[in-house]
Amino acid sequence: MSFGNIKLWRNKALILQEMVKGLRNYSSKSSLCVNLEKLRPLIMKRISQAKDDPLKPTLPVVREVLRARNALYVGVSTLIRHIPVWACKYCPEVYIGESGHLIRTCHGYRHRSKNKVHEWVEASINDIIVPVESLHLQKMFPDVNKHHERFDHQCIPAVVGLCLQVGVDVNDQSISSSPITPSFPNYDLKLIARQTVSAWEMLRSGVHKLLCVHPARVCKLCKEVQVGPSGHRARACGVLRDESCHCWKRAWVEDLVPSNVVWSRRRQDARVLVDQGREYYGHAPAVVDLCSKAGALVPSKYFCMMKVDGLSAP
Repeated sequence: MSFGNIKLWRNKALILQEMVKGLRNYSSKSSLCVNLEKLRPLIMKRISQAKDDPLKPTLPVVREVLRARNALYVGVSTLIRHIPVWACKYCPEVYIGESGHLIRTCHGYRHRSKNKVHEWVEASINDIIVPVESLHLQKMFPDVNKHHERFDHQCIPAVVGLCLQVGVDVNDQSISSSPITPSFPNYDLKLIARQTVSAWEMLRSGVHKLLCVHPARVCKLCKEVQVGPSGHRARACGVLRDESCHCWKRAWVEDLVPSNVVWSRRRQDARVLVDQGREYYGHAPAVVDLCSKAGALVPSKYFCMMKVDGLSAP
């Protein structure tokens, strides 16, 4: 054997020896084994302490989310008193303008038809801000609720339920107060619209941050939301003919704070949107479109959706 081969063999032997030193022997006869019976109570104690302890770094974000939510509801409720908003009688379609559009996207009563003209009625605040509710759970990591326990908890807004998981006091006066105060008679709608758009963006941004820390679930079929690491077991999914269990997946911002995208009329469009020009018209979230009609500047990220500089219908 040459000297080079001997040297290579010694190097491989040293490497193998170091690898063997790093291995642990999990045999019950070894003196270095860990007693899992003694370690298990310690692990469970650490887990139980972490379950009910709120994450303090997220408390400022929660307060910001609750203030933005209050400001959003105050601003939208003020704007819809002065700007006409319409909702379809048979479908969730919403339009903001002097009169409803003529685009045929209605499915009719109980989805018995399609491509029908909408029948417009006066809209409310719930048509602009879609309410999303979830079961109110007392603990941050509760046990999975069974079907017979579905009436033991009350339903609250999903955003409020997400904030309660952190341990914040919702009844705090500093949180419940809104920066929008339209109590005086000659208030500026343009200023309120700007504050409402800012509250909308702040709300969605804060919910996105909270969902990165505190999990939430949404059903793939019926879009029911459950705040917590796992969904409940109540067989209340009404998509199928027979009520069945939900098919849970991870929830995102759009599940807790829906955009509620509507048709948006631009300056170059006709006074009434017609069905022949549906490929030219733009879209926007209902809150953003409402605020833009009141004179607020739309954030640049919505320009592509709204087709601000697009062609008008022929």
